[in-house]
Amino acid sequence: MSRELLRQPKAVWAVAFACVIAFMGIGLVDPILPALARELDASPSQVELLFTSYFAATGISMLVTGWVSSRIGPKRTLIAGLVLIVIFSAAAGASGSIGEIVAFRGVWGLGNAFFIATALAAIVGAASGGLAGAIVLYEAALGLGIASGPLLGGELGALSWRAPFFGTAVLMAIGLVAILVLLDKTPAPAQATSIGAPLKALRHPGLRGLGLTALFYNFGFFILLAFTPFPLGLDAHGLGYVFFGWGVMVAVFSVFVAPWLAKQIGTVTALYLAFVLVALDLLVMAVETDSQTTLIVAVIAAGAFLGVVNTLLTHTVMWIAPVDRATTSASYSFVRFIGGAAAPYLAGKMAERWTPHVPFYVGAASVTVAIGVLAASRAHLRGVDASLGHEPRVVEPEPLVAALGD
Repeated sequence: MSRELLRQPKAVWAVAFACVIAFMGIGLVDPILPALARELDASPSQVELLFTSYFAATGISMLVTGWVSSRIGPKRTLIAGLVLIVIFSAAAGASGSIGEIVAFRGVWGLGNAFFIATALAAIVGAASGGLAGAIVLYEAALGLGIASGPLLGGELGALSWRAPFFGTAVLMAIGLVAILVLLDKTPAPAQATSIGAPLKALRHPGLRGLGLTALFYNFGFFILLAFTPFPLGLDAHGLGYVFFGWGVMVAVFSVFVAPWLAKQIGTVTALYLAFVLVALDLLVMAVETDSQTTLIVAVIAAGAFLGVVNTLLTHTVMWIAPVDRATTSASYSFVRFIGGAAAPYLAGKMAERWTPHVPFYVGAASVTVAIGVLAASRAHLRGVDASLGHEPRVVEPEPLVAALGD
């Protein structure tokens, strides 16, 4: 990471720090999934609803994040999201049943939507070094959060399944304080975003194609993330270490390898390569589901491929969209989180009805579909490599109606 990339306004670092904490909250729960099933007498598919309610609420709520942010301002939107996460992660820790936790995770997902969509747009808008540098910073925060979350979750989960939820509440409270203290007041835009703007943006074929690519990719990704703890058969400590290794690979390959790879072989070619490797990795996991060693190696290796996809796909989406960054982030996140929401619950059901091998086969097939969707969208991606390190082609909200229609 260059020195120029590290020279950022304090607002960028405040938001990036809160992003680290937010993404820690995702992985923090992963090591306790088997323990939740045992302690609360729940099936794997019931436990997986923690992810389904969280990501479904996050995805659907993305449709209103721009509408809210354009009326109360980015800082207040970030704060509102963090407050919801603090309250309802603590409520999940105090719950007495899977149903209660699932419900509280849903409201937690609403807060997550307010935070994630606004945070990405805020970093891209305020960071120095152009779009590519901003995306690297965002993905670095994501990788660091995802890497450290399972490690902390494993340590806390060894004490009690409740501890990771309370740990998330404490960490997000720290992030809330950082935003309150370090981020200057951000006024609402002069023109408010319409509530239908994210859906209108999907009329753009390039953005729609990349969103669908991310939907199928995320289906496979979240099968790996949410379902693998069950066939792995490790305790909370062991799961924490495995997913820590996975998260480290995500962080390293997001920040260092993805930009280098894009310059060497091109962004679209690098995405094809990474998708193929993700699909093959899931296929290996499907064949060798009964081998704990193979699953461990495959999970950690997957972090490398996922890190490349995350950085390059996010960069390409922010470059291709014909609308403002907040709307782009909300529109893209809405589609991709829908894919992530369905995967965990369906994976649990498939394993219960057939065998634990089946979810991984379906995940590999889903990522293969993502490759086909990306290929179908290739005509809209010409010029993305020339944009590396430069500002995206963006029009402001005013021309949105003219560009996309009422």
